[in-house]
Amino acid sequence: MRFEEYRKHDAVGLSGLVAKREVTASELLEIAITRAEQVNPVINAIVRTQYGGARSAVEAGLAGPLCGVPFLVKDLAVYEKGVPAGFGSALYTNFVADHDSAYTARCKRAGLVIMGRTMTPEFGLSPSTETREHGVCHNPWKLSYSPGGSSGGSAAAVSAGIVPVANGTDGGGSIRVPAAHCGLFGLKPSRGRVSFAPDSGEGWGGLAATHVISRSVRDSALLLDITSGPEPGDPYAAPTPERPFSAEVGRFPGKLKIAFMREDHRGVPLHSECVRAVEKAAALCECLGHIVEEAKPKLNLVELRPKNQILLAANVTRMLTRRWKALKRSPQAKDVEAVTWAVFQRGLSISGPGYAEAAAAAHAAGRELAAFLASYDMILTTTLPAPPPPLGYFDMNADAKIFSARVAEYLSITPLYNATGTPAMSVPLYWTADGLPVGVHFAARYGEEAKLFQLAAQLEEAQPWFDHVPPL
Repeated sequence: MRFEEYRKHDAVGLSGLVAKREVTASELLEIAITRAEQVNPVINAIVRTQYGGARSAVEAGLAGPLCGVPFLVKDLAVYEKGVPAGFGSALYTNFVADHDSAYTARCKRAGLVIMGRTMTPEFGLSPSTETREHGVCHNPWKLSYSPGGSSGGSAAAVSAGIVPVANGTDGGGSIRVPAAHCGLFGLKPSRGRVSFAPDSGEGWGGLAATHVISRSVRDSALLLDITSGPEPGDPYAAPTPERPFSAEVGRFPGKLKIAFMREDHRGVPLHSECVRAVEKAAALCECLGHIVEEAKPKLNLVELRPKNQILLAANVTRMLTRRWKALKRSPQAKDVEAVTWAVFQRGLSISGPGYAEAAAAAHAAGRELAAFLASYDMILTTTLPAPPPPLGYFDMNADAKIFSARVAEYLSITPLYNATGTPAMSVPLYWTADGLPVGVHFAARYGEEAKLFQLAAQLEEAQPWFDHVPPL
């Protein structure tokens, strides 16, 4: 198999070829490694290779629904025994995991071949993947632009054709943002759908979720089947689906009622390119037989954002404190980037009642959104209020206040659905005149990933994007 043929298949397709013995897992791995060695010096998506371990896994024998498919894991929150985990930070130099995360174990049981870890901004704190530790990750569509963050390394690797699907996490948009920037499909599952065991009961106080960024809808659905479900001791879990998510792909969703917005969740109008993306997507949904009308929930992200920031800062501060304690030294600003230090300092000032109030605000937002979604099946907007920015716009080592203001302006849609814990997806339905992807965002009721997959599959069939790849 040549790379050109490899790239024509998603993960489900590749595993099917392995099952039919038309290609071996070893061949797929070597194609992925060759592609990585070709393009990673250009895009800087992979920060740690595991080629030896991947080859050993193939030689030991594989089984599962995605047998032999090369896979990459984001260098944040997901562990693999014996493999360094860096979190995009020098503070975690020489840290080696002593166990597999439940997520990683499930991926291995499915036959995925983990061949490396992808770049993330320090502790996932930026919507662009640029770090002091590893440098800058580039968008394969236009190298001077951001691939998004914080799962930018995974998105860049998938977009560049190294692997068909890669792991990501999403605490404020970190799956959906890079999917939007790189012309890919990215779904954030419902809170509690995918376990963070054994290291935590929830991510960032319930804001964060773990899943993948992919080129096809069916890959995302099957990966969610593989990795979802509670582990013993989890504090809660999302509702058990009626059927496997992979069975929802191609299943008729019924006549959906979709609310669309020409503004973000601050009430600010979208960029003109994003307005066109929303209007085209709305028209496409109407052509598919759905009811589409302009409407918006009363929730205001300007009011909710400070509460999200409290949950994030407190959890990041806890993690950093534990790391410094493990290193047996006191916290020092030089150990981390300027924005990380500012987040740490803020976390130290948060009181118990302040944290409880922030959690209550997130839960209240979830109830308000649920009331709105009693009248609508989904909310349609763009994933971001504007097309991807150039690299350097989000600088974690510049003034922290400027950075925070820019993030608040740019992440003006996705964080609402982290606070509410509801599933949402970015679908690659639009490219700007100068060739940059713009993701179209759909959000559904809590626990209703099935509806998202059903609609996404309709959109994928009506306006295919799989063969729309960057000329890298």
